[in-house]
Amino acid sequence: MISAYRVLMLVLLLAVVGQLQAQQSRSLIPDRTLDIIQDSGYLNVGMYKDFPPYSYEVDGEVRGVDADLGRVIAKELGVEFRPYWIIPDETLGDDLRNHIWKGHYLAKTRIADVMMRVPYDSTFKYMRDSTGEMINEQVVMFGPYQQERWQIAFDEDRLDGVETVAVFQYHPIGVEIDTLPDTYLTSAFGGRLRSQVQHYRNVGEAFEAMGQGEVAAVMGMRAEIEHQLEAHGGNGFTKAGNGFPGMTKQVWDVGMAVRHTHRALSYAIEAIADRMVRSGEMAELYARHGLSYSRPGYYDNILGPEEPAE
Repeated sequence: MISAYRVLMLVLLLAVVGQLQAQQSRSLIPDRTLDIIQDSGYLNVGMYKDFPPYSYEVDGEVRGVDADLGRVIAKELGVEFRPYWIIPDETLGDDLRNHIWKGHYLAKTRIADVMMRVPYDSTFKYMRDSTGEMINEQVVMFGPYQQERWQIAFDEDRLDGVETVAVFQYHPIGVEIDTLPDTYLTSAFGGRLRSQVQHYRNVGEAFEAMGQGEVAAVMGMRAEIEHQLEAHGGNGFTKAGNGFPGMTKQVWDVGMAVRHTHRALSYAIEAIADRMVRSGEMAELYARHGLSYSRPGYYDNILGPEEPAE
């Protein structure tokens, strides 16, 4: 029989090996501080792949409002803009872990310097797990640069208007699968809309379906809807002006994230984004992409409430 002493030694040895492996894994993650980034001459800007109008490629050219913001940030830091494409995992927490502070287990040395389009939300920022540990303590979320919201577009040949989502008890509406619009519409009004909700891989596919008469409307983020409306101009599609009763989060601020040890980088980038928001340059950037712009609610207590757009 193996003695208790040998069992104890084996347990201790395995613990030491595990700790050494963890340290080795952490050592593979590039420690790209602000000084190192500037010395290297480039900035890895983390953006979601195939996510128009925020970040996407056309014939190898990187496009999108987040890409252009990344270019401005890189230029003002005095470095080259390099796109770092993120394929979304199951949760935002997974994306932050895999691409900002820990690295994916299959590519530890592949990491973004800054990640775009991260909700700037105190509840999410200080979220804790079942043991009371902070889930996102390894990242710094900063620099709110836009306020996003949900939006419906509809086919004027099929609907006179959308005064309330209750109209979709009788007309089909398209949504991207496994998103908040999907959850909301399938549960609103006691589930009475569920049979009319049609699922697609993304908002672009939902618009294609509307063009083919499969659905009478599409729900998604406002910028996504506006981008698709421009792409499908002349089809009689337009934005609705309705609200979403019972939806807890109808508008939210969008910011950025870096690794928690890279606060100097966050301060430098935040100063650039802050100046752009205050000067109106951020609104102009969105306008160049044909998108509406709403200033982050973060600025309401600093600059006063934003005047409604005409």
